[in-house]
Formats: sequence, structure tokens, C-alpha cells
Amino acid sequence: MTDAPELPPGLALAWGVAERPERAPRRELSIERIVAAAVEIADTDGLGAVSMARVAKSLGFTTMSLYRYVTSKDDLLLLMQESVIDVEFPPAHEPADWRAELREWALVTLALYRAHPWVLDIPITGAPLTPNNLRAADAGLRALRSTPLADEEKIATILLVNGYTRNAAALGRDLDRAATEDDGAAAAAGLADTLRALVDEVRFPFLRPLVERGSYIAQTPGLDEVDDVQWGLDRTLDGIAVLIEHRAGSAGAPHAGDDDASLTPSGTDPGSRELAEEAAARARTYAGDPRVKKAAHRRKDAERQVREARKRLRELEKAELAARQAEAEAARQAAARAARD
Repeated sequence: MTDAPELPPGLALAWGVAERPERAPRRELSIERIVAAAVEIADTDGLGAVSMARVAKSLGFTTMSLYRYVTSKDDLLLLMQESVIDVEFPPAHEPADWRAELREWALVTLALYRAHPWVLDIPITGAPLTPNNLRAADAGLRALRSTPLADEEKIATILLVNGYTRNAAALGRDLDRAATEDDGAAAAAGLADTLRALVDEVRFPFLRPLVERGSYIAQTPGLDEVDDVQWGLDRTLDGIAVLIEHRAGSAGAPHAGDDDASLTPSGTDPGSRELAEEAAARARTYAGDPRVKKAAHRRKDAERQVREARKRLRELEKAELAARQAEAEAARQAAARAARD
């Protein structure tokens, strides 16, 4: 390409506009072979095992030979990620169905992270700029084409959903590792028994019932992982649906970037906000009326008493908790002395 744009080496390679080496090594070598070998190493042994030296050795070349094609390890990581993101997303629905399409998009990205979990370990340094990364973003935006969301909200939406899939994939990977360890189930059972002895109802009043029922630590990690992941994804989509419904019901109202104007801090709609503003205007109009002043004084006095009462209640709750903790500690010490005797 004669008019190739000025791009950093890694991006230039990803877009196919980088110059190829004029002289090839003694045997055929290519960027594609280098990236494929690096991906195979990462899939087998993790991202930490990938180095220019190991990739070169796996291909039967010297390390310096690789630098004729890939100028740095960072560029290699970028190309590895770009390679595995080369996936096909499901076609668009007709008529458009943003929820179904966004859910399919999320599941494809989740499958990608599960197939190549080392992608999760590559640091995120900015917005995606490589072709396949941009295709993935384009597919996510396509799912939202029928919604009334503004540009910024659409981008934030796909970032939210992608963030969920990354977190779910990372959690699943860690649970899988724990489950494959020797005596993993027995260790989980022993830890659950230990927690039952340590987590008391005084310090952990809401956690204790879950520990007692065995809900906090499952003895078969990862068993319900898929259901948990899809449950969380559906709840995330529920939240997005609320915003879309609000936007659709606020035709003519400001869109993204004007959230403060379209929603009050308490979450009321514009109509309720107008009523509040009208009430405030009336209050200002009659502020000089003695009866208004007297009522306002009583209100402020009542609010002060409520604040003081809440403060006393918090102090009593702290005192009660301290007494319970002291009682529990005394009971433990008594039990320890009895055991020694």
C-alpha cells in the first residue's frame, strides 16, 4: 500500500499495512505462523509462558529472526488477541430485538474468553483499534440499533456487558483451577466446617445463616457456574431495559449527557420534577407569611429531633453489639478454660 497511514508497528501489522521483511530467513517464516505459535503456547501454558525466545524455539528459528517480523512482545500480544477475536457473531434479527441480539453478543464474547482465558491477562491500555476488535464493537452496537439510546449510552452499554462477561469468565477460570486441585472437594468441605465454627451470629449476623446452610461455600465449585453466569447476564440486561424504556417513554426529552436534566437525584420522572419545582416556587412566594415561617420552624425542629434520635439509636446499637461481642468472647474463654481443666 503506497498511502498507508502512520500507525504504531503493532497496529500496522494488524491492519495489514506494515512493510514485510525484504529478506526471509533460511526457512519460510511469517507473521501468521509466529502468532499461531504464540497462541498455542498461551492456550496450553498461559500468557506468562509466552516469550519471543520460546515462540522462536517452537518454530525452529532464532529469537532475532522473529524481530524481523514482530518488533516487540507487546506487538505480539496485540496480534495474538486480534487473532482469537476473529469470530463470527450471529446475524441481526429481523425485526430488531436488542435484548436477544445483545445477549447473543455477550455469549459469543464469553465463549471467546473461556476458549482463550489468557486474553483476560492482557492489560487494557485504551479503546480497541484493531480490525477484529472493532468488528466486535460494531456487532455490539448493531444489537442496539433499534434503541433510543444516544451514542455515548450505546458505547457504555457494550462496555458494561463486555465487562460482565470478562468478570464472569475470570471467575469461572479461577473456580475451575480450584476444582481441579488435589482433594479440592474435601478442602472445600473442611473450609466450610471451619467457617461454621468461626463465623458467629454476633459479628456476622447476615452471613452466618448462609454459612450454616452451606450456601456460602459450595462443596462442588463451578457446578452451577453456567446458570449463575446467565442469571447475572439477564439481570444486567434487565437494568439496560429500564434505561431503554425510560428513553422510549421520554420522547423529546434530552438524551445521554443530559441525565441530570431528565432524571432527578431521587429517580423521579420529569413530570414529578416539575411538580416539585412548582411547589418550591410557591414556598418562595409565601415565605414571608408568618404561618409559613412557623410551620417551617416546626418542620426543622422535627427534623432535628429525628436526627438526634437516629444518632442515639446508632449509639445504642453499637453498645448492644459491643456487649454481644464481650459476651461471646467471655463464653469462648470460659469454654477454653473448661477444656484445659
